[in-house]
Amino acid sequence: MSAPLVPPGARVEHVAHAGGRVRVLRGGPDSGHPESGVPLVLVHGGGPDNAGISWYRVFDALARTRPVLALDLPGSGRTEGVPVDGSPAAMADLAAAVVADVAGPGPAVWAGVSMGGDVVLNVALRRPGAVAGLVLVAPGGLAAHVGNRVLHPLAWLACRLPDAVLLPAARLAARSTRAAVRAMVHDPARLPPEVVEEMAREARRGGLGYLRYNQATVGPLRMRNDLSARVAGIAAPVLFLHGRDDPLVAPADSVRAAAAMPHARVVLLDDCGHWVQVEQPARFLEEVERFLHPDDEQDRAPRT
Repeated sequence: MSAPLVPPGARVEHVAHAGGRVRVLRGGPDSGHPESGVPLVLVHGGGPDNAGISWYRVFDALARTRPVLALDLPGSGRTEGVPVDGSPAAMADLAAAVVADVAGPGPAVWAGVSMGGDVVLNVALRRPGAVAGLVLVAPGGLAAHVGNRVLHPLAWLACRLPDAVLLPAARLAARSTRAAVRAMVHDPARLPPEVVEEMAREARRGGLGYLRYNQATVGPLRMRNDLSARVAGIAAPVLFLHGRDDPLVAPADSVRAAAAMPHARVVLLDDCGHWVQVEQPARFLEEVERFLHPDDEQDRAPRT
């Protein structure tokens, strides 16, 4: 079997948790080092994704001046033996516990993409003292329905099918990596071959983590994880990054949530799909550095 994809600048560690172990990609100076800053925690999305895939193109640059941690959520990547609950709140609690174990109890900046955005929003709501800021890339957890009110019950019924049906179907779908790539990015040619190969390997493992997430969050008439009415209570600074051509999560969800939050800014990127950090890494890094170092910016006007 091929070795797992590890981003440049990352070293692999495993943290014991709940009878299993969580894979953590770690980079930059250790927390507590005199030159280290606030840690940056990276949380991947659902589907054929893991920490190595989501953050492959930006990990090294982010870790040059600060501690960086990226973990594989239960049911994804090389995290093993940990219960796969699927609820965003449970994943948020797990992520916070693992980060505290590795980096200490202080606050961190949390970045999450898609399902991972839902997770870090829950970290901010459940453990505000652990959050110095949020970077949300096309985050989940801000929609009332899958598609619309008509399609939503059909999605709920699909999530109710037994594992004996859903897991083989997921593995069958995994044979079409090209389809998954087209759903994630506006221009598939921008993806490095090693990322596409790791996506195929991740898909062949069955996608249990994402399956459980959908089962936990899709209710019969609306989404159970819609945090839109609660995000105004997040006091930490927030950066939303969203591709205008995202076919999976509506950019309007990010715009609406940012407008409700006291210290949020939204950046919409042209010619970009769901995976900003993979498809447009240079722009992602530019905006994140601007967010992490606001005192270095002369022009802080919102960009939409």
